[in-house]
Amino acid sequence: MLVPSGVAAVLGLLLLVYCLLNVATTPEDQVRTLPKPVWLLLVILLPFVGSLGWLLAGRPQRASGPAGVGAPRTTRSRPARSQPAAASSPDDDEAFLRSLRQRAEEQRRRAVEEERRRAAEGEDPPA
Repeated sequence: MLVPSGVAAVLGLLLLVYCLLNVATTPEDQVRTLPKPVWLLLVILLPFVGSLGWLLAGRPQRASGPAGVGAPRTTRSRPARSQPAAASSPDDDEAFLRSLRQRAEEQRRRAVEEERRRAAEGEDPPA
């Protein structure tokens, strides 16, 4: 019966070290439920209970979906952060299409003006 208790002790120590490092490296604005110093004390003073509490209630929530796309993270005292807008197809963006049309019209107008100027000066058109 010595081997299972030894394995449990090693697993408990690994859990304690992981949670201590995780609490220490987590930015304070992302810690949930309790302030970061309280989580550190809980993990140190009550290793098993504090570690499980940190994993279940203190760690930042992972965003759902691939590559961090999903609900914004929230904290106990701060509002949710605004996430960047999701990428969309340029063909779906009316403002972008409008700016392209305006740019193309401006280029056409300049070309016509340049052609008229060359014709007035008697220059040959470019090849």
